Amino acid sequence: MTSPSPASPSDEPVYQDRVYRSPMAIVGGVLLLALLVWLCGDAIVRGKGNAPWYGVAGALLTMPLTVAFTLRPAVFAGADRLRVRNPFRSIELPWGAVADLRSGYSAEVLTEDAKYQLWAIPVSLRDRKKANRQIARREALSRRGETDPAVLGTENPRAQADQHVDELRELAERGAKREGAQGPVSVRWAYEIIAPAVAGAVLLIVLLLTR
Repeated sequence: MTSPSPASPSDEPVYQDRVYRSPMAIVGGVLLLALLVWLCGDAIVRGKGNAPWYGVAGALLTMPLTVAFTLRPAVFAGADRLRVRNPFRSIELPWGAVADLRSGYSAEVLTEDAKYQLWAIPVSLRDRKKANRQIARREALSRRGETDPAVLGTENPRAQADQHVDELRELAERGAKREGAQGPVSVRWAYEIIAPAVAGAVLLIVLLLTR
């Protein structure tokens, strides 16, 4: 008869990564892509002379850039690491390599020797000012001994970007000591975005110089 073996790290429950994206950026990106498909497609199909080539160059240049700045940015937070997908590169940071996360004018993750912006978590100064006004109102009511259930009955308000950064900071603190959360930071350039955009720019320059 064998005795049960002690639990190993692999026996721990596995949860899906938390995903952070900007809904407004996604909506804007889809609308922009639809507009570009219509404009460039019309030039390619119906254009005369060099117009189809301008349509091809425009599509190669603008569509990857639109995807890069709207649909591509995302942050994936797992138990062991943080994956940041920015417009032109992807960064994978084990929690053990993360020194801090902060949200000033932009959301950022810091290591001991580098700083990476979190494009998928835009900072809204308007939301932050609104939250600060609510906190100030709560403190003023508290000092006067007045009550307002709409204000005092809720937790301290926080701007959405600040809430996301707080969540990521909590995950970093929780996972920093995990065995699977150690290792170096890896960075990969998004050549699938860069290559067609560069090709479109080169083609557009050639067309402009030879017209």
